[in-house]
Amino acid sequence: MVGAIVGDIVGSIYEFNNTERKDFILFDPFCFFTDDSIMTFAIAEALRKTEKKNFKSLSKQAIKEMQKFGKLYPDANYGLSFRVWLKQKDPKPYNSYGNGSAMRVSPVAYFSKSLEDVKKLSREVTSVSHNHIEGIKGAEATSVAIWLALNNHSKEEIKKYIEENYYQLNFDYEELKEKYYFNDTCQNTVPQAIYCFLISTDFEDCLRTSVSIGGDTDTLCAISCAIAEAYYGIPEKIHNQVAYFLDKRLLKLYNKYYKSSTKICKDI
Repeated sequence: MVGAIVGDIVGSIYEFNNTERKDFILFDPFCFFTDDSIMTFAIAEALRKTEKKNFKSLSKQAIKEMQKFGKLYPDANYGLSFRVWLKQKDPKPYNSYGNGSAMRVSPVAYFSKSLEDVKKLSREVTSVSHNHIEGIKGAEATSVAIWLALNNHSKEEIKKYIEENYYQLNFDYEELKEKYYFNDTCQNTVPQAIYCFLISTDFEDCLRTSVSIGGDTDTLCAISCAIAEAYYGIPEKIHNQVAYFLDKRLLKLYNKYYKSSTKICKDI
């Protein structure tokens, strides 16, 4: 799930300044963490705090953690509706199908023991805000792809399951670079992100490929790299650079989850 943090940071500066190049500086000095990282940590903490109780009251804890992190980081670039949701005393879902549901869901795969667990927990942490069918679908597809990758399924198996249950992935890379544009919906972010993972050769290539097709790059990279982390692991050279972009609070959480869940991929 820390792959989502890496993807968010690297993709942050290209959201409104897309590039088709893959040879960009990986960690530009102007990179920063966004709401994608903040809410990913919030969901991870909600899962951790309810794990021993068999995730009883997970939805309530997810709301609590997201609102807590929202108060700690009030100036992150949250969507307008979600920003209002964060401040409400008794927040209700607002029928959203925004890609925010998918950007934050990656921790679910690491706390799940089965595919059914993934789907159940994904729905619980998603439907508190993004209760539109596409919002739920996008988060579930993302967490399912991560779980399959974690459990040693091949790319062919992952692609088959996603296409049979969620989205068609018959994209063309060159066409995406030419025609794909900013879109903050699940249905126009999640399948593209999964495709970028599927055509990648390693974690870094997934990151660079995701940036190069454009669109909502921080969220696109957060989703694709969460899957790539589960499949490839994260190279130490990439992990070590993250520290420069997180504050002390988030870095402590990042290191905790990195050590407990990530396959360390030695640099080649």
